[in-house]
Amino acid sequence: MTPLYARHKRSTLAIATAVAAGALLTTGLTTGTAAAAPTKADAATAARPAAAPTALSAATRVSLIKKAQADVAETAQKIGLGAKEKLVVKDVVKDADGTTHTRYERTYAGLPVLGGDLVVHTSKAGKTEGVTRAVKAAIKVASLKAQVSPVKAEKQAVSAAKTLGSTKSAADGARKVIWAGSGKPVLAYETIVGGLQDDGTPNQLHVITDAATGKKLFEYQGIENATGTGKTLYSGTVSLTTTLSGSTYQLYDTTRGGHKTYNLKHSSSSGTGTLFTDADNVWGTGAASSSTTDQTAAADAAYGAQETWDFYKATFGRSGIKNNGVGAYSRVHYGSSYVNAFWDDSCFCMTYGDGSGNTHPLTSLDVAGHEMSHGVTSNTAGLNYSGESGGLNEATSDIFGTGVEFYANNASDVGDYLIGEKIDINGDGSPLRYMDKPSKDGGSADYWSSSVGNLDVHYSSGVANHFFYLLSEGSGSKTINGVSYNSPTSNGSTVTGIGRAKALQIWYKALTTYFTSTTNYKSARTGTLSAAAALYGSGSTEYNAVAAAWSAVNVS
Repeated sequence: MTPLYARHKRSTLAIATAVAAGALLTTGLTTGTAAAAPTKADAATAARPAAAPTALSAATRVSLIKKAQADVAETAQKIGLGAKEKLVVKDVVKDADGTTHTRYERTYAGLPVLGGDLVVHTSKAGKTEGVTRAVKAAIKVASLKAQVSPVKAEKQAVSAAKTLGSTKSAADGARKVIWAGSGKPVLAYETIVGGLQDDGTPNQLHVITDAATGKKLFEYQGIENATGTGKTLYSGTVSLTTTLSGSTYQLYDTTRGGHKTYNLKHSSSSGTGTLFTDADNVWGTGAASSSTTDQTAAADAAYGAQETWDFYKATFGRSGIKNNGVGAYSRVHYGSSYVNAFWDDSCFCMTYGDGSGNTHPLTSLDVAGHEMSHGVTSNTAGLNYSGESGGLNEATSDIFGTGVEFYANNASDVGDYLIGEKIDINGDGSPLRYMDKPSKDGGSADYWSSSVGNLDVHYSSGVANHFFYLLSEGSGSKTINGVSYNSPTSNGSTVTGIGRAKALQIWYKALTTYFTSTTNYKSARTGTLSAAAALYGSGSTEYNAVAAAWSAVNVS
């Protein structure tokens, strides 16, 4: 599960997760030397470096995946895998210069290897140029016979889920795996427990248990969200792509992978709910309402989904969350006074609560961009939602959510580096997070330390958020779109930004071609440097800026 905010019972701090902010870039209101990120007007025409990913048609992508799958035995031999190991193709990214990056899952003696994912980088000429691995250790276990019964593993998993509020007495599923996510690979059980968490968020807890000792090795949540007129709460009056069925309009966007927006009517159902329909194709009133028939929250959610789709398409050539042209769906009015939003990869959907009193829906543009980006992360690097990799997962959604808002260029929600200021969960107008100095929220980390991985992932994300701000805008005091920032550095250095446009390209390339499920902050530095070198050249201004920004947040 990747809920939008840290839950109340785990922290006395105000709810905080991945939300970014802003959309309108007005040159006259911006000071500082860094270039701005692309907006709708120029994203489609902006030239991307030769090492940037190229847009692939659905047929081309399927063909590349099939070819890679046909060659897995040869690839496994080339990169030195053992006789019991096999590769399964997950995705293929192709750069404009012909370089391909093929992402694989791995099996050992037929068992899935969790933490065994890797990316093989191949030149246009077909030469293997490198491999990025989630784990460097050789995959080998002494025995495939478990010493602990699956019943014991299930009991442990159910107990762990109960601490989160689940009332389930049995697991939803279990399987034998090889766990390679934390050191020496071992035979293990992966057990999944469903139900609901204590705040009403769906539960999908994955517990990894050592099959020899019964020790819990790891756990994580699997939930990580015709042209009509939308009168939204947060983004003003916007255009929405809808579908006319008979004499009734549906909130169904066939131009963006078939995205639909559903009404859960304040239930916590795991189903889709009811598709929003309307007679005049005008959705919402621009004001919040606690009514279960309210369309305003639906208009915000639909607008956020279409802007996020367009941002990824125009900026990176990515067609949908899975890059396969298929849209997710959105659900609004989840639960009663539910102060959260979440992405669930199992339903491939985004879900939004209505907030306090059911009149503060968490459907702002930054929330939509954040949630959909969790899906992108899940279908690329698959960053584990725990420890430092969990912080990088959350920061990725903040980073791309920010990109979505600058791209949308919406006058009602101007671009900034404040996270979640529109939804006002704190009740005093303050944002949830600050990318220029994350610690201003009272819980997030400005800089890396050996204890960062022990923080809730919504707070350990501060290190990467701060890195991205410094890489984009640089250090020191400045005003951007009317918002004042003053970003410090851990080493007292002065960092010069390269602009959001380049910073976004570097992060996306690192996520899709160099990050793996176990990437930590040190590995993220390596991955982003590799991305910068591929995009702009080793030793380039951009490459040096990446190194300087990481050093400025104490990652070396």
